[in-house]
Amino acid sequence: KQNAKDFLKVAIRLYKKDPNWIRPLDKDIDNVFDRNKNKLFKRGGEAIRWILLNDNHELIGRVAAFVNPSAINNNEFPTGGMGFFECIDNLDAAFILFDACKKWLSEKGMEAMDGPINFGERNYWWGLQVEGFSPPIYGMTYNHAYYQHLFESYGFQLYYNQISFGIIVNTPRPDVYYQKASMISEDPDYHYEHFNKKNINKQIEDFRTVYNEAWGNKHAGFRAMKKDQAISMFQKLKSLMVMDLVWLGYHKERPIAIFMMLPDLNQYVKLVNGKFGPLGKLKFLYHKWRKTVRKLYGVVFGISPDYQGKGVEGGLIMAANACLIPQYRWDYLELSWIGDFSPKMFKIAENLGAEKVKRHITYEKLFDENRPFKRYPILE
Repeated sequence: KQNAKDFLKVAIRLYKKDPNWIRPLDKDIDNVFDRNKNKLFKRGGEAIRWILLNDNHELIGRVAAFVNPSAINNNEFPTGGMGFFECIDNLDAAFILFDACKKWLSEKGMEAMDGPINFGERNYWWGLQVEGFSPPIYGMTYNHAYYQHLFESYGFQLYYNQISFGIIVNTPRPDVYYQKASMISEDPDYHYEHFNKKNINKQIEDFRTVYNEAWGNKHAGFRAMKKDQAISMFQKLKSLMVMDLVWLGYHKERPIAIFMMLPDLNQYVKLVNGKFGPLGKLKFLYHKWRKTVRKLYGVVFGISPDYQGKGVEGGLIMAANACLIPQYRWDYLELSWIGDFSPKMFKIAENLGAEKVKRHITYEKLFDENRPFKRYPILE
């Protein structure tokens, strides 16, 4: 138990003078390594953590390594993962941590490691930040700039870039979106709606349908969402979700598009110093009631393949935009990262008038340095 506490304390020590760092909730990190909370353990997954101390017994680093059975064979060879890396600016210290991961993963039969990544979903703690060092949105990695040098000096290679885009809400969208929205609005077979309590069970299933058509099983690392997973996800988001921030698009009665936004939970998290106990919950409820949070983050955007490039994305965005702007409640929207392996999503973000505000990198380290390195494949 003390080791687990020290694992959290490493980050507190390293970022105590950094005004941009927002301390994650302790329980969010602890749950990743809790065999009763993380379902990957029940599916045969394994994880291990290390902390690093200097000769004065001061905490100077930490790291985790994991074997995710659903991701081992996403590459041509067995690949494990490493993450939750924190370290002082010292190559020797960093290499001790990286070596520990490499040795443990090699013993598990792995031939490479991706990192820094999460032992779970990609929307949490994924990638190393290398540009745009402003306060992170909830679940996004924030780290010191010198980490890039530590990773690349060890031999980690750029597997893919992760770009986050930002949008000022109360500004006009580019003309192309108005044109697309106008074109699609003339066809009575298309319509858009946001979540509402009366139809939420049907809407959750419609959301899952589009998600699976657009993302699930279409590319290495993405998995189809099961019905119970969708219900569980929305149950967890119930206290945070605002109904008119989650949108669906339909062609006749077929769900074809999804766009999910949430208030940035980190605007609450920064007030509770990692502890979401009774006092933290009171602060959350107070600020939710006062509607003090004005920053959004876009969690999911997807169009069913048969309807991509037909103006549906423009119609969906303009429908959501028309609902957001009159409220004057939201100032800024940051879109969850888009991998450079997804040029279609890049194009949508750029056409939306969004600006690139942050860049993260997911690296890969091949244990056999004579093996040819390949970038992550492009999503068609």
